Parts: sequence; C-alpha cells; structure tokens
Amino acid sequence: MLYFEDFIVGETVSTGSIAVSQDDIVAFASRFDAQDFHVDPVAAQTSFVGTLIASGWHSCSLLMRLMAESFLLNSSGMGAPGIEEVKWLRPVQPGDVLHGRRTAIEAKPSRSRPEMGLVQFRLELLNQREEPVLDQVNWIMFGRRGSSALQPAGDWLSHPPRYVPPVAPSPVEPPTSPTEAARFFEDIEIGQSFELGSCVFTADEIIAFARAFDPQPFHMDEDAARTSSFGRLAASGWHTASVWMATMVTHRRRQLAALGPGQAPRLGPSPGFRNLRWTRPVFAGDRITYRSEVTDKRASASRPQWGLFFHRNTGVNQNGEEVFSFDGCVFVERKRA
Repeated sequence: MLYFEDFIVGETVSTGSIAVSQDDIVAFASRFDAQDFHVDPVAAQTSFVGTLIASGWHSCSLLMRLMAESFLLNSSGMGAPGIEEVKWLRPVQPGDVLHGRRTAIEAKPSRSRPEMGLVQFRLELLNQREEPVLDQVNWIMFGRRGSSALQPAGDWLSHPPRYVPPVAPSPVEPPTSPTEAARFFEDIEIGQSFELGSCVFTADEIIAFARAFDPQPFHMDEDAARTSSFGRLAASGWHTASVWMATMVTHRRRQLAALGPGQAPRLGPSPGFRNLRWTRPVFAGDRITYRSEVTDKRASASRPQWGLFFHRNTGVNQNGEEVFSFDGCVFVERKRA
C-alpha cells in the first residue's frame, strides 16, 4: 500500500502496456468523439491527419487506466482536483502498444486536511517506439500513513480497457436555443459563447466508463463509494471531460446543418489543453450542461490553410454549480483564396 510519504520527488516509474486496436478506437469515439478521423477509416484518409487516429480524450483515459493498474489501486489515492496541462504530441493509431511513465515532481502535506497530502506528477504515455504521444502534469491526493484512506478489496481490473456502453445509453440533449452556422477561421468572433448541450450521468454510465478506464472503487461500486471521500458513486473526471467532447461533436453537427449547402469549414485536431478543474463531483443522476466561449484566435504559422481558436469550457450541474472547466484550443480551416 502506497501512502503520501512513499512518493519520492524525482523518482520515475514505468507502467505495463496496453495494445490499442481499431475496434477500441472506434468504440470510444462512437460514444464520445464521433468525428470522421476517429470512427471512419475511409473518411479519415481525407482528414487533417490522413489516417484513423484515437481521440485525445481516449488517450487520456488509457493513461488513467495504466496509472490505476500501476499504482493507484494499491495506494491511499483520494482522487485528483484537476490537470495543469495536457499536450497531445503524436496521434495514437490502430496497432499501437502504449505504456506509461510517472515522475513525482513535488509533494506537500495538505494545510486544511492533515490526514492527506498532494503529489504533483508528470505522467507520460509512450508508444512501442518509445515516442511520447501524451504529456500530462497534475496533482493527486493521497492519504497519509496511519490514515483510514484505504482502497476497498475487490477485483477492480476484471474488465479490459475497452469502452462498452450500457444497455440504455444516456442521450446527449441539444440546447433549446437555435445553433449558429459553422464558421471559417476568419469569421470566428472572440467572445462568442454558446451552449453545447447536456447529459444525465446515470449509475450505469458512470460504472461502464470506470470499468474500462478509471477502475477506482468510488467510480465502480456504490457500497465502496459510500466509505470514500465522495460519499456516493461519482463519475471519473475523464468521463466528465469525455462527455464534454460528445456535446461538442453534436454541437458541431448542428452548426454544419445550419450552414446549409456549400463548402463547410473543417476542424482539425487539438494540440492539448490547460487548467482543467473538477471543482465538484458528478454523482449518479446529475445533469451536466456544457458551454464554450471563444477567448482568442491566431493563424497557424506552420499550416497556412489553418488557424487556431482558443476556448474556455465549463460544465454546470442541475443546481447551477460549476463542476468542470478547462481552456482548450483546436485547428479550424481558413477561407480559400
């Protein structure tokens, strides 16, 4: 059992590995990120990358699974408040075999809760050629030695790291207000804000995601969750983030439909995000409504036919409480001369 005191600043530890198939990529993306270059191998040939690739949120979720297998399930882990930064460095493609690496950067006892401490990690996801595909920095909370923060016994790794949706998936529901047409880079307005949609997090949804990617007891078992710091079954933070992506994709489809006939601006991949915060737990039965606001934009120096726009994203529960936020960016096509 690893406690806060067992993490040594500067120590680097590697994880086991996960093989990623085309079916794995499509299974995740079909639910959370159903863009052509994630779900359609033929259509992906004409995309920004030119081949089928995994969603960046899928890569984050796979890294979470590797860390759970490697040390979190054998620790006094109490969850993470958020992510400082994620960089998606290379695409994950069918046939890749991924492994992780963690390095403890800093450790500090909690001032407000003496029974716990926080460790900041640099977490890396690498492919079979030892090429980094994802780089992540974040804090994780751990119980201190002698505390009661122990993981309940159970076979939490009995399900493979592939998303299997529940029998009755919870739908992504659109906003009631009309959606504006999709815009090329030149027409995107800084300050533009829009609602993406909403989704109810059911117990079945929470458990299905956790089985594949975040098999910590408080995400998988209601009895175990009651004895945790959450007090009841709570969604994985990566589940909350992945559903944001699902609402963004459905919003994008509505934008394209509103554009009508003619050439539509293409979206490219995202290089990463910053300042992701899980400010409140998402419990079974919560309805989360997601919004996005354009905060900045700039032309791409390396790809003149593309531009980058930056956006602030939030998720709010049915009580009007913010549960989730992050700053992201994405490539969008420019107008042709």
